[in-house]
Amino acid sequence: MSTLKPNPPGPAAVRRVAVIGGSRVPFARSDGPYATASNQEMLTAALDGLVERYELQAPGAVGELVAGAVLKHSRDFNLARETVLGSALDARTPAYDIQQACGTGLQAVVAAANKIALGQTEAAIAGGADTASDAPLGVNDTLRKVLLEARRAKTPVARLKALAKVRPGHLVPDIPRNAEPRTGLSMGEHAAVTARAWGVTREDQDELAATSHQRLAAAYERGLFQDLVVPFRGLARDQNLRPGSTVEKLAALKPVFGLDGPDPTMTAGNSTPLTDGAALVLLASEEWAAERGLEPLAHLTAYETAAVDFVHGDVADGEDGLLMAPAYAVPRMLERAGLGMADFDLIEVHEAFASQVLATLAAWEKRGLAPVDRARLNVAGSSLATGHPFAATGARIVATLAKLLAERDAPARGLISVCAAGGQGVTAILERT
Repeated sequence: MSTLKPNPPGPAAVRRVAVIGGSRVPFARSDGPYATASNQEMLTAALDGLVERYELQAPGAVGELVAGAVLKHSRDFNLARETVLGSALDARTPAYDIQQACGTGLQAVVAAANKIALGQTEAAIAGGADTASDAPLGVNDTLRKVLLEARRAKTPVARLKALAKVRPGHLVPDIPRNAEPRTGLSMGEHAAVTARAWGVTREDQDELAATSHQRLAAAYERGLFQDLVVPFRGLARDQNLRPGSTVEKLAALKPVFGLDGPDPTMTAGNSTPLTDGAALVLLASEEWAAERGLEPLAHLTAYETAAVDFVHGDVADGEDGLLMAPAYAVPRMLERAGLGMADFDLIEVHEAFASQVLATLAAWEKRGLAPVDRARLNVAGSSLATGHPFAATGARIVATLAKLLAERDAPARGLISVCAAGGQGVTAILERT
């Protein structure tokens, strides 16, 4: 006699994902205050700030930590989990690493949000860290092969024979290069190609850069970051911030990218500097937040990724430049959400380079989106002023935008656009209801 078994439960309803708050260390220029700080040390400082602010010390307070870094030593192979073990968070909290170049922080947020939305966890922490100061140096590849041959040797004589192949030149390390493996061009050189293709002017780039510094300075002065930034190694504000930046001052700087073409426009002032730092975001279900008396700053309601064939498109004409994937991701996301640019109160575009932001805005218009109101763009400054620790930027932007939306009395909506190496882009929508 058979027994009927109940049908397996159907798919769980998708839940809203709340952004509760964020925590980051002030960003520092490379080889500065954080020159000897590791990814783990910076990420732990940001995490401890979040744990203290939201009282997350209790066992099982959050379901997991998702974080990553772009420039990683071999010791960072389990960065997220080691950060948990060195922090005030419950040591039994699972953690895993994620990496998508400059999109890492936002992609970590998306990964954590998906589990919350599907009911697989109630709360999670997401973000990333990067140090350009403590970048890993690789063993010269020829030396590596010699050492491996010596290790595989079966006899002492064979081992000595292998080691005898070592030459002085083999001791020179492989230093990390900010260049795309497929093209050999640096990110700045790719951006210069894109700037020329889209007709981005030097004056517009300098104006965008100066505005970023001025707005970030104003945001600090009015206390926007009081509960988002934790002091670290003597810094309480982003070291790259130049409150006195003006278009006139920036105009005096010499171009550093695109020097092989006519009228180069990209300078150190309208490009993001190499930076060290870490940032995290606390995400949760509405039920988890309500149980703890926490009011969500905003909700994460949509996200989209895209990639472009920059290997052929960028070198050819710049239309599909290395950093132009958001030109495709955002229109797709907005179409899926039934929204247009006019529906957004605030727009956050990661400022890898001023030229890249301006080219992205132009590309959105070319693809049928309404022009972006500059008064709504990066209203508290962005990467040109804060700096850009690759894996930390996405979490910084999410936390900042959520706080900005929470300051508004009425419902509001914000758009996030982050470009990334490898011709990729990660975008998202936050809403305050």
